[in-house]
Amino acid sequence: MPLALETNMRFKFSILALLLEVIIIVLFGIFVDYDKDGDVTLYPLFQDVHVMIFVGFGFLMTFLKKYGFSSVGINMLIAAFGLQWGILMQGFWHTEEGKIHVDTNSMINADFSTAAALISFGAVLGKTSPVQMLILTILEITIFACNEHVVTGILQAKDVGGSMTIHAFGAYFGLVVALVLYRPGLKNKHENDESTYHSDIFAMIGTLFLWVFWPSFNSAIAQNNQARAAVNTYFSLAACTVVTFALSSLVDQRGKFSMVLIQNATLAGGVAVGTCADMSIQPFGAMCIGSISGIISVLGYHFLTPLLASKLRIQDTCGVHNLHGLPGILGGIAGIVVTALHKENGYLSLPGRQAAALGITIGVALVGGALTGGILKLPFLGQASDQNCFDDSVYWEVPEEEKPHEIHTNNYDEHSRLEDTM
Repeated sequence: MPLALETNMRFKFSILALLLEVIIIVLFGIFVDYDKDGDVTLYPLFQDVHVMIFVGFGFLMTFLKKYGFSSVGINMLIAAFGLQWGILMQGFWHTEEGKIHVDTNSMINADFSTAAALISFGAVLGKTSPVQMLILTILEITIFACNEHVVTGILQAKDVGGSMTIHAFGAYFGLVVALVLYRPGLKNKHENDESTYHSDIFAMIGTLFLWVFWPSFNSAIAQNNQARAAVNTYFSLAACTVVTFALSSLVDQRGKFSMVLIQNATLAGGVAVGTCADMSIQPFGAMCIGSISGIISVLGYHFLTPLLASKLRIQDTCGVHNLHGLPGILGGIAGIVVTALHKENGYLSLPGRQAAALGITIGVALVGGALTGGILKLPFLGQASDQNCFDDSVYWEVPEEEKPHEIHTNNYDEHSRLEDTM
């Protein structure tokens, strides 16, 4: 089949998207109702989380020089679809009289489920089609909701900021999908897999939105300990940022800062402190967690990312392993340590459950990612060729001055016209 037809989304995407939305509307009509006792005091926190999902994550991924439309646009698509699906998948575990009762709290949790899918999107950014991302969102949020129910519902482990259930889960799910979808043709760096001065500035906008609102993300569902969760996140991020700047200069032979590290590793403190954000770890403890997360994130970008690509065949476009995966594991370990040390606060039975939650989450992410990657590998889902990866013009209308590379997409048509004239 010619490439021009393989990537044409006119019918395959439109029919799939409309069909899924109709299914969701029907399911909402049957199962979803208002929560009469909904707590509107959480709405400001919901707004903060919502901005992180749509603006923060979207702009963070705009660093690729020719993939800005897709980074922000597909991020919006995943988020808009995922939050609806998340309401259903999470709500089915908490029905009352056969109904899912929605309020601000369930909207926040739906955004959390969407965050996991957006993290996985970062691992395969530039190498998947809109159809593939819709399917990934369906499968990942379904598996996410099951894992979250096991971790917080059955095990009753603590993970208020989602270090394990959101960040580590989304990262390792996405990394395994990237492994299954490995492209040998991208082993040598693609010409479009790089940034420009302006694309990096746009990505930094995403970083700043995420950085500023992360205390809300970690405290949104902390119930009685929201102030503590916000304070701990605040100091963890601050310490992480200083350490990131220091190590960014240290690992560069010329002592210069790396925008990639500043855009990403400065946020690792928010990820790592998530599990124990509402616990009594004291501000200095939060700063220690943030500092360690900055170190492992910077070293991960500098040493592990090239190793994953060359040795393990994992092409992690956004480096989600270093921003979400490793700090997420650190957060899980911090939760184990803190619950073991604070026996007097009622955490005596928790360390084992925290460890089990971390292990189960990683295991479910790896298995779920492998199954999802196998499905996404089906050849009719509109995946672009290696040559056209990281290029908006495959799926978007772009300004004329950005289109000289479209000759790759139109080679088939040119050959056909030449044959017709012979």
